[in-house]
Amino acid sequence: MHEFLTKQELFERRLDIALEASGLDLWENDLSTGEVVFGLTKVFYQLGYTQQDVVAYVDDIYALMHPDDIAAVKLAVERHIDGQTLRYYSEFRLRNQTGEWVWFANYGKIVDRDDHHGCNRFTGVCFSLEEQMRYKEELNALNARLAAQNEQLEKMNQKLHRLANYDPLTNTVNRRRLMELGEEEVERARHFGEPLSFLLIDIDFFKIINDTWGHLAGDQAIRAVAQRCEEELKDHIATLGRFGGEEFTVLLPSLPQAEAEVLANQICNFIDKEGVWLAEIGQIIPVTVSIGVAELSCIGRGGFSELIDAADKALYEAKRSGRNRVCRAPKMPLTSTFTAL
Repeated sequence: MHEFLTKQELFERRLDIALEASGLDLWENDLSTGEVVFGLTKVFYQLGYTQQDVVAYVDDIYALMHPDDIAAVKLAVERHIDGQTLRYYSEFRLRNQTGEWVWFANYGKIVDRDDHHGCNRFTGVCFSLEEQMRYKEELNALNARLAAQNEQLEKMNQKLHRLANYDPLTNTVNRRRLMELGEEEVERARHFGEPLSFLLIDIDFFKIINDTWGHLAGDQAIRAVAQRCEEELKDHIATLGRFGGEEFTVLLPSLPQAEAEVLANQICNFIDKEGVWLAEIGQIIPVTVSIGVAELSCIGRGGFSELIDAADKALYEAKRSGRNRVCRAPKMPLTSTFTAL
């Protein structure tokens, strides 16, 4: 026999097929009584509950809802009832039969408003968010891993930059970086017509320090000299670098040679006065430095290498004349400068 269906029955069957195919569960609540008119049977089945466990009132649903989600869901419902939103939407977790929390979402609308009795029929659909939440968690975990890797990469880049540009013993710029900065400062000083001074500092009798107290003492002496130079340079625009071995350099942009010579003497006297404390032997050992001072005016149109050479000649003169002193390179005569042009 053929089964004859009314239009209403046919519509309901078609609706069931559509809801089943889309993973939606239809629900309807009576807001005047708080009753669940129908629906959520599929949701309860997913959660592992039997037909007898299906809730009869809205409050029963809240009893299964995660405590952290209840306030947000109630607020979404209230805002829709008050007419603040055209449609109701909320996301929440329900406890399944085994006690685990499962994500769902509700989408609904009031379809019957009674002018005398307020809102009555509140209907909508419920659907699972588990797959979306799982993807979201996986994406968040992936983003967290990427962020951690990027942070680690940034730290490695910073470490590589420091290894490439700084001396590990004194934490001052190394020779390679000094040469780059020196060329830049020479070009800048000439472009703006400003002075540029340069100090070449050498620890006196450094071999005796190593031979007498050992290479660790020599390292301490190098670090101590670097620290004392930094203390004297803190009020100046200056770049301190380790040129190699026991030699240091100081770039002094915008500082004339006469003022640089005063500063060099302050450094020389400070190091001579303080010496270096050696914890291993519990005493202060005497340490002094000799310093050569040069300025752009000493080299005419020469580059940074010529400035280093001029300071080196002045340093040699300081060593030759007794050490623990400062000598400055002579400035080129104006006629020589014009000839070079």
